[in-house]
Amino acid sequence: MSIYDDLSTLRLYYLADHLDEFLGHAKKSSLTAKDLVYKFVELETLEKQRRSTDARLRAARIGKFRQMADFDWNWPGEIPRSTVEELLTSEFIREKQNIIIAGQQGVGKTMIAKNVAWQAALNGNKVLFTTASDMVIDLGSQESTAALQRRIKRYVAPHLLVIDELGYLSIDNRSADIIFDIVSKRYENGSIFITTNLAFKDWGRIFPGAACVSAMVDRLTHHAEILKIEAESYRLNQHKNTKTKKGVTHGRASKKAVHRQHENSSPA
Repeated sequence: MSIYDDLSTLRLYYLADHLDEFLGHAKKSSLTAKDLVYKFVELETLEKQRRSTDARLRAARIGKFRQMADFDWNWPGEIPRSTVEELLTSEFIREKQNIIIAGQQGVGKTMIAKNVAWQAALNGNKVLFTTASDMVIDLGSQESTAALQRRIKRYVAPHLLVIDELGYLSIDNRSADIIFDIVSKRYENGSIFITTNLAFKDWGRIFPGAACVSAMVDRLTHHAEILKIEAESYRLNQHKNTKTKKGVTHGRASKKAVHRQHENSSPA
């Protein structure tokens, strides 16, 4: 094994990747041996932090999303901007508080949830992002009680569990009971962030016939910040604006064409 392999075995990854560069810098610098050791420790610490952050982001499974810098705050008729910006600090996770964002489809709920999840992972928290449908399919596919219990731990363990799009899929009683079990295990132990298109009074449509709905809502809302977004679908709004712009452009072109036709038909 080479010295590079030995350094990797010791998990001194920065030095393993930059040994020649580090030794070259050491040779040229006037730093003492003690100063070089301090520098080495500093660089290795930064490398470990970077690798740890990358690992948390991969484990979070957030996927692609637009940054909050691109969010049009002037578009929604109602949105608690200061509260949303506060969520990006991840303080609510330290307080083990739940977050529930309600609003119709296309108002930015998922965009906000993914940005909060991403920032939470950057801030050192273990995060898991999932849609309600993916969660139900995943839990329902476990073939034994032991396998199901192991999978439940996956949803209980993170500091922040994000369940996106709750309300677009009816959930059977067995899955409802499993989700209630996860909510109960996380109660006052870890934060849950839910986006939904339905008011709590309509959650019976999500869990039709499930006896645990009231108890689940009670646990979710006990230590919770509940946000409501009032807006037309952003995608629908963009579509309307695009059609309007096309109509205006077409109208201008038609006027120019009429004008040219008039010029061409004028007597010399």
